[in-house]
Amino acid sequence: MADDELSHQSNEKAIVKTWRSWRTVKEMVADRGYELSESEVKITLEEFKREFLNADGTIMRHKMQFSARPSEDMIKKYTPPPTSSNPDPQSEAGTIWVEFLNDSSLGAEQMRKFGKSCAEGNFRTGVLISHVAVSSSAKKEIAKFSQWTSIEWFLEEDLIINITHHELVPKHVILSKEEKIALLKRYRLKETQLPRILQKDPVAKYLGMKRGQVVKIIRKSETAGRYASYRLCV
Repeated sequence: MADDELSHQSNEKAIVKTWRSWRTVKEMVADRGYELSESEVKITLEEFKREFLNADGTIMRHKMQFSARPSEDMIKKYTPPPTSSNPDPQSEAGTIWVEFLNDSSLGAEQMRKFGKSCAEGNFRTGVLISHVAVSSSAKKEIAKFSQWTSIEWFLEEDLIINITHHELVPKHVILSKEEKIALLKRYRLKETQLPRILQKDPVAKYLGMKRGQVVKIIRKSETAGRYASYRLCV
């Protein structure tokens, strides 16, 4: 097999992997409750190639960026219950910004640039997708922007397959603050008595869970049909 044919096959595999990661990211944003049309989420490989490939077949990651607004349901879900001190609370949901890193490394400088861009754009959440490993110094930059923007990062490689579509992964639903309060009251529990789920858990990360949130996990049962359990994100 000629070298140019091997090179073509290798490049085609890289394109397919990035396309699959792109689709998973769109599904992830939609699953969180942001407004995306089905045509945006279900982009085909040929559509992806037409939009994001250079003439030489290289991927234009700098064009693979988008924002999405929270749906009405998401805004309602993330609006805290009113209190005497805050009778008209504002929703914690805001616009999300997603960007695919085009650079060949992801260090503190790139993360700082991304965080600053998200903060200046008033994006409540910023998601950075990288095709290279993330340095420890880059991770340290994330906390510096927490006052303005919640920054998340993913490796493209980890998004090739949408884990929430796997038959062994049960459905996860994040509870609103009101639902969390009602749950604890119903079972007379303190939140620390709930089983835990780590914020770095793949599904928790996919859903963008924050510490203190509770997720409802719905499993199938041969006897009960379905049953639910709850976990606190830590």
